This record gives sequence, C-alpha cells and structure tokens, in this order.
Amino acid sequence: MDLPPFYAGQILLAMPGIGDDNFDHSVIALCAHDDNGALGIDIGTEIQGLGLRELLASFDIDGALVPDRPVLRGGPVEPRRGFVLHSLDWGGQEMLQVDDHWGLSGSLDILKAIAEGRGPDSYIVALGYAGWGAGQLEQEMTGHGWFLAPPDNRLIFETPTEKRWSAAFAASGIDAAMLVSEGGSA
Repeated sequence: MDLPPFYAGQILLAMPGIGDDNFDHSVIALCAHDDNGALGIDIGTEIQGLGLRELLASFDIDGALVPDRPVLRGGPVEPRRGFVLHSLDWGGQEMLQVDDHWGLSGSLDILKAIAEGRGPDSYIVALGYAGWGAGQLEQEMTGHGWFLAPPDNRLIFETPTEKRWSAAFAASGIDAAMLVSEGGSA
C-alpha cells in the first residue's frame, strides 16, 4: 500500500479504536519527521488541574500577568518535559521551526518571555511528546490507526482543546460522529 506523503507540519488524528489508550482522540501536531523517526505534540488533551500559572510558578517564574490557560498532555514520552508550540513571531534558544507553520521550543527562555509579555502571540504549553522510531509511524499509518490532516494554525491556536479532534476531521470533509471504532466484514 502506498502511503500519501507526510511531513512535519501536518496534523495526525487518531482514528477511533486505535488500540492505544495513550492516543485515544489524539490530535498531534507533527513537528519532526525524518529517517530517524518522528516527534509530535498532542494538542487535544488537557492535563486536569494544571494551569500555566502553576507551571510557571514551579520554575520560579511570576505568571501573574499571563492568562491562566490549561497545560496540555503533549504525549506519553517524557511527561515531565515541557514544550511550547507557538506562532513564528517569536524565535529563541533552540527553537525548531516546523515548515512555515509554527515553532517548537523546549527551553525556559520562552516561558520567561511569555510571562514577561514578550513571547509569541499564539502558543500552547504541553508536557510530554509523542515519539516514533525509524519507520514506526509509517507502519502505524498502514494499519489505519491515523488520519493525516493538513496544517491549520486556527485549529491549533484558536479552536478549544476539546473540539480540535472533530474540527480537524471536519476541515477534511469528514463528520467525526460517523467514524466507528471497528470495521465490519463483507
């Protein structure tokens, strides 16, 4: 089976019944994909009870001027490691530019910049990431566990977290309510 080309900057949507609770209804912004594997940030699941201000305080950063938005569960790998997926109007230490769509930063300088009001206009803060070894994501794509959607900054930065999964399918012309978790037989 030939796979459609996929690359960093696209959105991976977990199909119902993917078979891994870590990825149930996941909406993953694919940030890196090469011969060594892939890395993405799940933008579809909030960490209950953890807001940005509390996270900033854990690093002794004053977040009093920052709206207290939710912190997302970026994926099951290294769940204590932080990432900021953000618009390209900010560039700092060790930022990974993902095509011409967004940046991914994992250092404290972006959190300090956000707290001081000099950070990116649009951003999502997440703990953990989704990672795949060489060829692993390609294999999973052939098993019909993932749907590939085009990049969409409005989806990432403007759509409420709980609506991103169905909104991403809708942007591709699919009613997510019609998806089933198991296939039938003929």
